[in-house]
Amino acid sequence: MWPAANALKQQIPLLDYLQSQDWKPARRISHGRLMGLCPLHPDHQPSFLVDPGKNLFYCYGCGRGGDVIRFVELYYDVRFGEAMALLRHGTPPGSLLKDVASFYQVQLHRHAEAVAYLQQRGIQQPQVIEELAIGYAPGGRCLRQWLTSLGYLLGDLQQAGLVNAAGYDTFSHRVVFPLGANLYGRSMGQAAPHRFLPGVKGGLYGWERVSTLREIVLVEGMFDLAVLWQAGFRNVTCALSNHLNALQLRQLCDGVTRRVYVAFDSDANGSGQQAAQRLSSYLSQRQLTAMCVELPDGFDPNSFFVSGGDANQFQRLLERARQ
Repeated sequence: MWPAANALKQQIPLLDYLQSQDWKPARRISHGRLMGLCPLHPDHQPSFLVDPGKNLFYCYGCGRGGDVIRFVELYYDVRFGEAMALLRHGTPPGSLLKDVASFYQVQLHRHAEAVAYLQQRGIQQPQVIEELAIGYAPGGRCLRQWLTSLGYLLGDLQQAGLVNAAGYDTFSHRVVFPLGANLYGRSMGQAAPHRFLPGVKGGLYGWERVSTLREIVLVEGMFDLAVLWQAGFRNVTCALSNHLNALQLRQLCDGVTRRVYVAFDSDANGSGQQAAQRLSSYLSQRQLTAMCVELPDGFDPNSFFVSGGDANQFQRLLERARQ
């Protein structure tokens, strides 16, 4: 492992990687070292030191430091091996994922069963389907055939996790939501319900849309977000889990004064409510106003609307939310 790690660090200098993530130094200090804002926590004055000669970083604000592998571990909240894989393979090129999403969007309207599934989940407005770029993966080798006709290499599709070793679509029979640097697929059949491409989940969904708002609603899943958008709540973002990763926590704690309504699933085992309480406590300690939204037992926002709930009723749940 160590020889492989050392080779990877030589191939990907820390400063090059940071700059690929849009990090910009604020000033240069002695011996070629650089200072800038820390990407690992909300930082308001340069406290992040980068030493290109030693290939190391250290933050005087949060007290964390290390090499490029350690930075990826901290930034994406992953383990050492996962950080190595992310550095080695990176994320699929944006152009590839855009072409995949476009292909799946076309397929959605060619398969009545996929449209019927969306209707069962309460998603009916064409505008919402288009805005979220919702698609459908019919399976087989149709994705491979389309992408190779556009000039992509089979090996690249397999490395990205889009196609398996036999050339079949890995998102077979799934409704698909593009996530920027990843894809989320929800199975319509007996397969495991949730699928992502290898790598990191990424940040909060559509964060750039809501990051400046003073009140936001945070939900677990994309179907929760979709029905709320459809009901007129556009201040919604999604974590794709009730466990937020380090990047998502940094986004919420970016120094903007806001109120966060945590509308997690009301699970029978209490896991959603417990996660909401933990997150609320975390945010409150960082001077944010966090409110736990209490949905009826056994419901999530999606099933709340599917079962007949409306925008006025959900607004009342927000108004009754507690800290």
